[in-house]
Amino acid sequence: MATPTTLPATFVAGDVLTAAQMNDLRGAFRVLQIVQATKANTFSTTSATYVDVTDLSVAITPSSASSKILVSIAVQTAATTGDAVIRILRGATAIAVGTGGSGYNGVAMASSSYPNSMFTIATEFLDSPATTSATTYKVQMQANSGTAVINRRGFDTAYGGFSTITVMEISA
Repeated sequence: MATPTTLPATFVAGDVLTAAQMNDLRGAFRVLQIVQATKANTFSTTSATYVDVTDLSVAITPSSASSKILVSIAVQTAATTGDAVIRILRGATAIAVGTGGSGYNGVAMASSSYPNSMFTIATEFLDSPATTSATTYKVQMQANSGTAVINRRGFDTAYGGFSTITVMEISA
């Protein structure tokens, strides 16, 4: 659905909307579908390059090319040494990635300075895929040294975490 363009720029007391204006308003900015993937088990990598995190991938088929996709992640992560760096991809394209780092740019990272802790990396990004084809969003992780882990602490397995990726199609 398109953004309502038949609506007045401002409303004043006593304004009455036409049926067409009400229908435009009713169809605008709605959540059309939600898809979620959850991960309850653990994952680890020693890779210095990004690798896909198993179970944290979802596919959504937008109903309109003008739709936006709200991508939300909440990932429990830690590292044994160095850092665990997380990023989000649409297909093969990294999205919502910082550019200020001289060596590592991702959505966020967890440091091994606190190996007995798990950190929740949570973020949202409003994407514009401009397609009606099935689109996959996924989480990737890398370790800049040591081992990066998901859903457990850096040095033991005594505590388990839970991670998610959720995508929502928003009508434009």
